Amino acid sequence: MTLQSALAYAHEHQDRFLEELKALLRIPSISTLPDHADDIRRAAEWLADHMRAIGLEHVRVDPPAGHPVVVADWLHAPGRPTVLIYGHYDVQPVDPLDLWISDPFDPQVRDGNLYARGASDDKGPFFAHLKALEAYLRAAGTLPLNVKVLCEGEEEIGSAHLDAYVYAHAADLAADVVLISDTTILGPNQPSIVYGLRGLCYMEVEVTGPDHDLHSGQYGGAVHNPLQALCEMIAALHDAQGRVTIPGFYDKVRPLSNEERAEIARLPFNEERLKRETGVPKGWGEASYTIAERIGARPTLEVNGVIGGWTGPGSKTVIPAQALAKISMRLVADQDPDEIDRLFREHIQRIAPDTVRVDVRSLAHGAPALVDRHHPAMAAAARAYEAGFGARPVFTREGGSIPIVATFQKALGAPSVLMGLGLPDDRFHSPNEKFTLANFYRGIATIIHFHSLLAEGG
Repeated sequence: MTLQSALAYAHEHQDRFLEELKALLRIPSISTLPDHADDIRRAAEWLADHMRAIGLEHVRVDPPAGHPVVVADWLHAPGRPTVLIYGHYDVQPVDPLDLWISDPFDPQVRDGNLYARGASDDKGPFFAHLKALEAYLRAAGTLPLNVKVLCEGEEEIGSAHLDAYVYAHAADLAADVVLISDTTILGPNQPSIVYGLRGLCYMEVEVTGPDHDLHSGQYGGAVHNPLQALCEMIAALHDAQGRVTIPGFYDKVRPLSNEERAEIARLPFNEERLKRETGVPKGWGEASYTIAERIGARPTLEVNGVIGGWTGPGSKTVIPAQALAKISMRLVADQDPDEIDRLFREHIQRIAPDTVRVDVRSLAHGAPALVDRHHPAMAAAARAYEAGFGARPVFTREGGSIPIVATFQKALGAPSVLMGLGLPDDRFHSPNEKFTLANFYRGIATIIHFHSLLAEGG
């Protein structure tokens, strides 16, 4: 009866839920821009007030070293599991503004989609969790299990202070399962559960040659151009088969089991889809792995940016004094970011020519995470998706990184269930970000089912 009452309440109040989400989306909580510090605080306080209003308890806004963390709980189900719900209320900048069809902080509904910055990443999906809790508390006066909530304001800038916060408050945050909806599903009628996230090792390589820019006519042919030297080094980081050439890079990679490869093979993602989604003429990478395996289950090395020389209009015949590259490596289960950092540094120095000076700096680290697909919470999530979306989910590994998942595993000993509600075309971090309203409403129902199923033992 409690489950059905909550579902009925959620369906009856869909219009109000949407208007409340719009109110949250109107707050330009851009974490990376100092000018929006007041907006960050306003979003945190808005969420705290809303959590109190729906019946959560012990709500507080904690000011760590960075942007605030909002926490709350409801712990009146003795003997039942405890779920920690995680999300983030900060958003990316909106540039380039002229590519938006409507104001990014004036939410608009068009063709069944809600357009606004943060609609899908992550205000909309996180708000679906709050609405599921409200449906239980308002319709039945209770929850089927114990709930804790943590919503941060620094995810889009690397969650720089969250690890320390989680370790410092591990006793308060202790839970059996962490529930996160900061990923996507494969399609509107094909839900998916992410059980693996890649880690991150982000490095910066600076190459210096002369002590000032040189005239290429006077010195060309006698001075090793730092930009050319950098490009030669970058080209040497992969072999002809697309494998990373850093010695030891693959040593700790956990092999894919036959069961996992069979599950990944169920994903509707092949080279043709890759070409449609990206516009590339052909796929690339390790030939012994499928496109889907390369994206989520294999480590990578990517050049994210190269800076050097003259890039303005017209010509300037210069040999630049410096060149810089930003290089990220996505890591999979059992790879250690600190070890990969060391191996990268050693290899860069090994392949650097003696005609230039090379400096290597670390920018960001994040550990990979892998969750047991046979955990009872995963079974509950699969059944909940079937109830909410009407289709059996597939299990997949995500190519991106959510470093806090590994932190939750280490600090709390709790697995994370990644129940995405967004779609691949929601334009995360891009102009015209959207959230499909059908997914918002079905997501609320799915979360309601999840709590009921987990309380019953999965």
